[in-house]
Amino acid sequence: MEKLLIKNIELEVPNIALGCMRINNLSKSDAKALIETALEEEMNFFDHADIYGKGTAESFFADAIEMNSTIRSKMILQSKCSIRNGMYDASKEYIISSVDGILKRLKTEYLDILLLHRPDALIEPEEVAQTFDELKKSGKVKYFGVSNCNAYQIELLNKYCAQKMAINQLQLSITESSMIDAGLNVNTQFDGGINRDGSILDYCRINDITIQAWSPFQKGFIGGTFLDNPEYKELNDVIDELAQKYNVTNSAIAVAWILRHPAKIQTVVGTTNVERLKNICRASDIMLTREEWYKLYRAVGKRLP
Repeated sequence: MEKLLIKNIELEVPNIALGCMRINNLSKSDAKALIETALEEEMNFFDHADIYGKGTAESFFADAIEMNSTIRSKMILQSKCSIRNGMYDASKEYIISSVDGILKRLKTEYLDILLLHRPDALIEPEEVAQTFDELKKSGKVKYFGVSNCNAYQIELLNKYCAQKMAINQLQLSITESSMIDAGLNVNTQFDGGINRDGSILDYCRINDITIQAWSPFQKGFIGGTFLDNPEYKELNDVIDELAQKYNVTNSAIAVAWILRHPAKIQTVVGTTNVERLKNICRASDIMLTREEWYKLYRAVGKRLP
């Protein structure tokens, strides 16, 4: 599997990661097979969050793989916190307690990466900076980042934090590409020109922040997948054409579209099916042409100015 470098922390990671939100929907034997398959495919990056299954997904993951120091040394573990009980909480008390819970559930002494899951309107960046300092000093967390944040929210944290934000996890797929749309439609009256993300794509590229794409097959916020969806016939026709050309599945083409972007975006996939995971991994070896990338983009129904 192709690797990419998270430049701010000089950490090399696979360009596809396994998201573990639904892993506890499996039997333990199936979950173990999924994790082992990921490792065999050199996909050793596992994305968690304290709210996935209300924490049970992390416990299930560790139990399924029978976590120990040898297995842990083969993995890059990332988790997220700040969503709780109908609100967002980036307070020191909550972050510390959340990390302690994550470590206990994952049966590990440290996290490679901790992300703040969503922006907290009541965030106090000085307090977050102090919290991150303590977590770093204690060895509980190596590196830090955010999820679903815009440029100025990251700037606010970086103003105070010695541990600079290395990652921003954002929704991105062929159909959900507002951060790309805005850049293509600059100086137009088209809806695509509405800048909903604060030029976050360009900001992250300028500041060497790695974008992680979540829900690479999803339409809308919770609208299900666009793959094999009759609502997206033209798009699926193009995907299927390219899948045949490259001798891969449609899911691999959907991921390859993200990986083709020069921002070197890491894609987080949440499949719980071993064979589908293997098929998705083939995307790492595909380099779509410029013509193919734009053909997929336009097949959604998006226009170029």
